[in-house]
Amino acid sequence: MVSKRENDTFVRCGEHEFDSIYFIINEAAAAYRGLIPPAHFKDPYMSRDELRSEINAGVEFWGYKENTTIQGVMGIQRTQDVVLIRHAYTKTEFQGAGIGSGLLKFLLSRTQLPVLIGTWARITRAIQFYQRHGFTIVTNEVKDKLLRQYWQVPGSQISGSVVLANVSLESLKL
Repeated sequence: MVSKRENDTFVRCGEHEFDSIYFIINEAAAAYRGLIPPAHFKDPYMSRDELRSEINAGVEFWGYKENTTIQGVMGIQRTQDVVLIRHAYTKTEFQGAGIGSGLLKFLLSRTQLPVLIGTWARITRAIQFYQRHGFTIVTNEVKDKLLRQYWQVPGSQISGSVVLANVSLESLKL
């Protein structure tokens, strides 16, 4: 499936794009070195098995494609009564070119459900990106509840993370 929007091409990634997704995630995540707890940074940041597990758990990857090259990817996962944005990365050579913004706007246009995003608290570039797109950081108390309810992350990751939401928290069933 291919979608066009304002001269951008967004494609639903399938098995043919697996290697591109894997490469983009790991190439872009290299910027996390020294920012996230060492116990959570490994090389590669996401193994092929972990990526396959995420896809099998329902993460649907979309990519921004120019000509025949995927330049950025973003996952969307419907779970319970919300949508999660997962694993949003752009090849480093294309960062700052609006690819992430285009993917996020495209994916947001595909749902009416509340959208939540979890990321590392020290990745300020990502946090500021989502804030520019109308997301707000939830309180630590609410963050802990949301991460336990909608994600499967260890406690050590919860303490170093933030959650951003595009809705008021009253609309979520906590």
